[in-house]
Amino acid sequence: MANHSQYIVQKLWNYCNILRDDGLSCGDYVEQLTFLLFLKMADEQSKPPYNKASPIPRQYSWEALMKLDGDALEIHYRHTLEELGKQPGMIGVIFRKAQNKIQDPAKLRRLVADLIDREQWTSLDADVKGDAYEGLLQKNAEDVKGGAGQYFTPRALIKALVDVMRPEPGIVICDPACGTGGFLLAAHDFVSRQYQLDKAQKRRLKSNTLFGVELVDSVARLCVMNLVLHGIGGDDSPILVKDALAARHGEFDMVLTNPPFGKKSSVTVINEAGEQQKESLVVVRDDFWASTSNKQLNFLQHVFTILKQHGRAAIVVPDNVLFEGGAGETVRRKLLHDADVHTLLRLPTGIFYAQGVKANVLFFDRKPASEKPWTKSLWIYDFRTNQHFTLKENPLKRADLDDFVACFNPANRHLRKETDRFKSFAYDDLTKRDKANLDIFWLKDESLEDSANLPAPDVIAQEIAEDLQAALDQFETIAADLKPSR
Repeated sequence: MANHSQYIVQKLWNYCNILRDDGLSCGDYVEQLTFLLFLKMADEQSKPPYNKASPIPRQYSWEALMKLDGDALEIHYRHTLEELGKQPGMIGVIFRKAQNKIQDPAKLRRLVADLIDREQWTSLDADVKGDAYEGLLQKNAEDVKGGAGQYFTPRALIKALVDVMRPEPGIVICDPACGTGGFLLAAHDFVSRQYQLDKAQKRRLKSNTLFGVELVDSVARLCVMNLVLHGIGGDDSPILVKDALAARHGEFDMVLTNPPFGKKSSVTVINEAGEQQKESLVVVRDDFWASTSNKQLNFLQHVFTILKQHGRAAIVVPDNVLFEGGAGETVRRKLLHDADVHTLLRLPTGIFYAQGVKANVLFFDRKPASEKPWTKSLWIYDFRTNQHFTLKENPLKRADLDDFVACFNPANRHLRKETDRFKSFAYDDLTKRDKANLDIFWLKDESLEDSANLPAPDVIAQEIAEDLQAALDQFETIAADLKPSR
């Protein structure tokens, strides 16, 4: 099965290299594949043995495309994308604001007739289709110049987080920054493999369990297609295309998310002279503890608001969320009091496609209002000190997180034991720290103790490059904030 997936990925990806000569990016290519795959599968399902009513109007069907060639194909394809973008449900999400990026009709014809049409996609096992599409998304993320990596969380990390969160049948799960759907698919996979589901449970898992929000149209369509190829979703799209921070969008039993890292929220304003200015965008919500333009602090507050009582969350946050003053301190103190913040996983560098990222995973459970703080102690697992990963030579593997999963003890968190990398810190000690700083570490960095233990030169160079990039990003933000209005 894995070999078939790899074969399909390689077959589709080889054609991307041809289209690159025309200036088409990897992201554009995967997007066009998404449109065409959806049309092809809708056509397959309208025929025996499926005989389903096609959601695609006949004049925009796969058969209509296959009958055309040359300029007529390119013009019809362009109209097809425009019209399908006006449709409701999952079709509308996939084709919303869709544009044809393949300007050469001959190459478009080859993609339609030679690559897509020759495979019976519907009859492929969902794992093969899903794995193949995930493979394309990963290759797209690796094309860092295109910036797609910001939407792609390492799958080894996602799997470990889902393994400790242990979603079960019947709960409702949300990712308010869902990207291409990695967390949602891993949760679906965990529930379907760990439990013997009856028909009703399978139907609910497919259509009423997983929900996501994504701001960027092009990424939302990749996510929806990813879900479709894995056999998830009904007539209505489980993915909303909107700004998650604008308002609450329901209450959920579990939230799994890696919100976008990067600069503060900002909005571009055109002044009277026609000049563009960036202004900090402070999110004001009456259900937030603090108003701030820091996107990560806002996502942390947002996740708390969309959890049901006793709902559980795992959220990836950058280091600044742990130590930043002002609104950061307010949010940390309120979170420690109003939720049971029980675990912090400190992540190593070199595992994200976005450079310079120093990140952590914060685990907490929402609790009812109480005068007494819900957090009794915070367990911190240091997976950063003396750990060196790179995206290509030494990528993060699921097995690298086995010790964390064992220490987390998802079967019974109250039977945890301290280890060299896993320590417990009492609530009173945390709140007495300056600004309730949770940026805590205790292991000695071996590379600083003994020059013989220095990492390989390429690893050192990569870490220096990532630190410099992070510093440059921060200086750009500061410079933008200090720029006087004209």
